[in-house]
Amino acid sequence: MSTHVTGRFTGWHMTAIIVAFFAVVVTVNLFMARMASATFGSVVVDNSYVASQHFNRWLDEAATEKAIGWSAETIRTEGGGLSVTVTGLPSGPATLVAVARHPLGGEPDQQLTFERQADGRFLSHQSLPAGRWRLRLEVSAQGRKWRTEGDVL
Repeated sequence: MSTHVTGRFTGWHMTAIIVAFFAVVVTVNLFMARMASATFGSVVVDNSYVASQHFNRWLDEAATEKAIGWSAETIRTEGGGLSVTVTGLPSGPATLVAVARHPLGGEPDQQLTFERQADGRFLSHQSLPAGRWRLRLEVSAQGRKWRTEGDVL
């Protein structure tokens, strides 16, 4: 009968296993943190404490705006501009301004101004580069303000 003798398992072996394990964990964490920070476009708020002091006012403004009952539909025109139709908007003078933000911060914000057409639509003076954009609209009419946000593809 023959016996097979293997090497002894020493403290150095255990040390190598622990070091290798933690090296993999740290490497994966560093990779994930790098990917997360590279794809996050911007700061949500500059100071969360100051933002928290305005939270109830923001809720009240949102409830007031919702009660107005307006809605907006945005489409791209052939020239790259935007056409916005605001449903429920009263006739008479109205202004529409917008800020287009790239979802991942890859492009700088675009300030857009609009002109109201005879049919009630608003056409932008500026064109918007191709791609996906997050559009924040602010409509003012008869002393009321209404804001909304939506995607433009």
